[in-house]
Amino acid sequence: MSTILIFIAAILIMVVAISRWKIHPFIAILATALLLAIVLGVPLKAIPDTIGRGFSSIFTGIGLVIIFGTIIGTVLEKTGAALAMARGVERVVGRRYPRLAMILIGWIVSIPVFCDSGFVLVSPIGKSLAKRTSHPQASLMLALGAGLFASHVFIPPTPGPVAAAGMMGLDDNLLMVIAVGVVISLISLIPAYFFAGKIGEKIKTVGIDLDEDKKTEESKNSPSAMLSFLPIVVPMLLMAMGSVASLVAMPEWLAMTLAFLGKPVIALMVALLCCLPLLSKSHLLKKSYGIINDSLMTAGPIIFITAAGSVLGTVIVESGFVEIIKHYTGTLSALGVIFPFIIAAILKSAQGSSTVAITTTASLMGMFGDAGSMMHALGFTTPLAATLVVMAIGAGAMTVSHANDSYFWVVTGFGGIRTTDGYRSFTLMTLIMGVTAIVALALAAIVLL
Repeated sequence: MSTILIFIAAILIMVVAISRWKIHPFIAILATALLLAIVLGVPLKAIPDTIGRGFSSIFTGIGLVIIFGTIIGTVLEKTGAALAMARGVERVVGRRYPRLAMILIGWIVSIPVFCDSGFVLVSPIGKSLAKRTSHPQASLMLALGAGLFASHVFIPPTPGPVAAAGMMGLDDNLLMVIAVGVVISLISLIPAYFFAGKIGEKIKTVGIDLDEDKKTEESKNSPSAMLSFLPIVVPMLLMAMGSVASLVAMPEWLAMTLAFLGKPVIALMVALLCCLPLLSKSHLLKKSYGIINDSLMTAGPIIFITAAGSVLGTVIVESGFVEIIKHYTGTLSALGVIFPFIIAAILKSAQGSSTVAITTTASLMGMFGDAGSMMHALGFTTPLAATLVVMAIGAGAMTVSHANDSYFWVVTGFGGIRTTDGYRSFTLMTLIMGVTAIVALALAAIVLL
């Protein structure tokens, strides 16, 4: 019990360090790992190797996937491809179902583009659509915010869920994580759709108006929607064909080729090649160095925080903490996927960043194939079980968005929603989405596991 109390105290100190003392998560997580290693009795001479092993595992695993996904997202944003995708969805469903259009636009755009950037990029479409359809602007802004947030926490190659998948040993099962993420994210958006419509009618929007005419003019020079979707669709198709290659009889050379192309790192490298026509059409090929450099600067902090989380997870295994948890397996197993959801929700609500909440919780859970991990101790020992845990962590990481979350201020500020209205609309909506997702996941776990 004393070991468990030490662990809880260390996690609380880490949360306070990040949220109250404003210490960078990278330093806070590493310091917590070092403190736990010393206090829980890891031999001093073994600590440096333990830290190095945990840190380097991210670079040999999911690091490149995070980098490639970030570059693709930056290219889609800089070339106007993300806006072209949004316009494509608007043309299909915008006039008749403006709220549905905005939630779908957000859901699609945030798969490659960070939700903060996506909202700033797409919100002028929502404001223009509100004027053309006489639909409450707040409803459309909340719908957009929900769609962006759902993809952000559930669907790779967004850095949070893709990092969690890698840290849990799902590198070769990324397609399954994407597929389940699509389903769970859409389920979470069902109540958000109706809630945004109901609460949006009661909110009068204020604040700045973005230059819609300028955005519209920019969209005329952006790539076509079909070309814009290629960097997203192609890697998914390649990973799907890689999975088929292992299930269907075919010539050996073809099976090996499809399996090679279906590896997430290779599939995303091909997706990068699909970005070249976008750069060419937007006359940005000569600026590609700067675009990639910006992407690396964005991906860097995420990778390092993920690596720090991996160190924490390695320390937890080395300290024997998991063996102690096994004594309480009956109680914790009864919680099932709700257990990682609670941890992620506490981290999210306390420090604000969904990505930090996801990666930190994933590091605590460990790899499903590691007999010494918390995942194994709690009975999550299959790829499907691990995928559901990744989704549960994502659900926790959206519960809830409030004043310490930069995305809250992006949605309220650029959406023209007063702060007080933001709490009773966007904050409450993220709570509803997170709870809906974890209920669906708990039911799925009962049926499938």
